[in-house]
Amino acid sequence: MTQVDFSESVPSPVKMTPPAAPPPPPMSKRTPARSTSSITIRQLVKDAYAKQASDIHLRVGEPARYRVRGQMIRQSQPAITLEMFEQFLAEVLTLEQRDRFQTEKELDTAIYYPGFLRCRVNCFETLTGGAIVLRLISLEVPTIDRLGLPSVLKHLVSHQQGLILVTGPTGSGKSTSIAAMIRHLNETDHRHIVTIEDPIEYVHTSQNCLISQREVGLHTHEFNQALRAVLREDPDVILIGEMRDRVTIDTALKAAQTGHLVLGTLHTKGAISTVNRLLNIYSPDEQPAMRIQILESLISVVSQQLLPTTDGRRTAVHEILINTPAMQDYLLKGNETDAFQLMETDTNEGMQVMNQALCELILLGRITPEDAVKASPDMGDLRRRVRNEGYDPGRSSNREFDPSARDYRPS
Repeated sequence: MTQVDFSESVPSPVKMTPPAAPPPPPMSKRTPARSTSSITIRQLVKDAYAKQASDIHLRVGEPARYRVRGQMIRQSQPAITLEMFEQFLAEVLTLEQRDRFQTEKELDTAIYYPGFLRCRVNCFETLTGGAIVLRLISLEVPTIDRLGLPSVLKHLVSHQQGLILVTGPTGSGKSTSIAAMIRHLNETDHRHIVTIEDPIEYVHTSQNCLISQREVGLHTHEFNQALRAVLREDPDVILIGEMRDRVTIDTALKAAQTGHLVLGTLHTKGAISTVNRLLNIYSPDEQPAMRIQILESLISVVSQQLLPTTDGRRTAVHEILINTPAMQDYLLKGNETDAFQLMETDTNEGMQVMNQALCELILLGRITPEDAVKASPDMGDLRRRVRNEGYDPGRSSNREFDPSARDYRPS
C-alpha cells in the first residue's frame, strides 16, 4: 500500500464538500483546539492509517482502540480524560455541531484531510462519558475489479430501472461495494445519479455521469424530505443508503417502478431473508400486495460478509440472488426452498449461495475453515461441501478488498 505523506503541515480536518463545491467554512467558525494535550485527532488518524485500521474508537476513561482486520486493538496511549475529549470535539466539530451534540447527545458528521483521506464521525454519550468513533475512508473510489467483486455486479448496475439491494451486517463493506458500482456507471454510462447519504462517505467526481450527492444535515434538513424531493430532480439512478423504514421503502419502490434504478442497503444476513424483511415492515393484510410490488421491482439482492484472509488482509464473500422469472415465481409463491436451490444451481446467471463462496475460498487457502464456519449459515452443509470438493491447486481467485479502500460502513 502506498503511504501518503501526512506531516504536521497537513491542515486541520474540515467539513466534507464535493471537489467542485465551494471551500469549507473558515476555520474561525470552529472552536480553537486547546494545547493541554499532545494527542490530537489528526495524530490518531495518522497512526491508525499507518496500522491499516478501519475505525478509531475514543471514549472517556479508556485508551484509544483501533479496529484492525475486524479486531478491536487497544493502543498504548493513556486513558482519555474529559478535558482531552472536549479538545477532540473542538478539533472536529463546529460550534453549531457542538451545541447540537450537547442537546441531542449524539451526532453524525464527516471531516476530511485534503489530499489524504476522509473520516465519518459519530459522537455519542455513554454510561462512562462521551465517545467518538471515526471511520477512515479513502479519497479514491475503488473499482469493482480492484475490490475483486463478482463481475455480475457490472451487469446488474447497467439496468435502466429496478431495485438493487446490498445487504449484510455492520462493517461488511456495503458502502464500498455500492461506491464501486457507482464508479462503474460513472465511467461507462451517461446518467444523472443522485445520492442521499447520512453522511456522505465516498466523494464521486462527475465523469460521463452527472453525480449529485446530498448529505442529511448539510444539504437537506431531513432524510424523508430529501426522499420526497428526489423524484423531482430528474434522476436516472438513486442511492438511498439504508432502507430504514416504511417511508424509505415506499419511496424506493415508487422510484423503481417509475423508470429509475435504485440502490439501497439493509442489515439482513441472507438474500432470501431480505425479501421477508421488507415484507415484515407491512401489516399482514398488506403483505400479499406488497410482495407483488417488491418482486416486480427487484433486480437483485447481494448479501455480503467480510472475512480475514490468511495473508493478513480481508476478503468479501457474497450470496447473490437475481430475480429471474423462475426466481420471481418461487418467491411470489413463498417457496423459499426451491428459491434457495435455484440460487445454488443457476450459476450461469451469476447466482450463488454463501456456502458456495465460502467453500471456494477455503479450498483456495484464502480463508481458514474456522473463520468460514463462523460466517456460514449452515456449518454442516459447509463441511460436506469442502469434503466433496476436495483441494484443487489449479484454482485461482482474485476476489479481495484492497486495503487502501477500507470503508466498511456500520450502517
